[in-house]
Amino acid sequence: MIRELLAFALGAGVAAAVITSESDGLAAELRQAIASGPNTDAGGQFAACFTPYADCTGMIVDRVGQAQRQVLVQAYTFTSAPILKALAEAAARGVDVRVILDRSDQDGSRSAARWLAGHGIAPLIDDQVAIAHNKVMVVDGITVITGSFNFTRAAQERNAENLLVVEGRPDLAGFYTANWQRRAAASRLFAP
Repeated sequence: MIRELLAFALGAGVAAAVITSESDGLAAELRQAIASGPNTDAGGQFAACFTPYADCTGMIVDRVGQAQRQVLVQAYTFTSAPILKALAEAAARGVDVRVILDRSDQDGSRSAARWLAGHGIAPLIDDQVAIAHNKVMVVDGITVITGSFNFTRAAQERNAENLLVVEGRPDLAGFYTANWQRRAAASRLFAP
């Protein structure tokens, strides 16, 4: 499954390595994929976005707006009103929206956890690690959104950030979904 990512990375001249102490199946599969080499039939579509030059928030809102079944979110800092609104609208139209936040997003008047809970989305708080620094969305099990881009206004308007959208890749989405599930199992339900 991960072989296609390796093909992309190796084709671009990027070295790939997996350093992990985990003995879970994902780590073993990654090591096996690297050892066996890349599959050059990667497929899928890739879109990159860079701030301050482009509307990365808009790309995210668009993909969430297209969701039909599920959106899984892992967010470190989450204050973007357009993205929060898109998630609430997706949930209102019956999409299964699940969110894991870092503990820093649970307190205060600008709390994403409090806002989501007030809009019918029960966020989880990942507080078993120093920081839950992921910035990931998995849409309908086939699209992965990731990069340095925090889901914030500052990321869009003031920072130099990157966002990568990989569509049509259920294999890659499966890896991110499995990681989402592992972090969800280590998280607790937000209690306002």
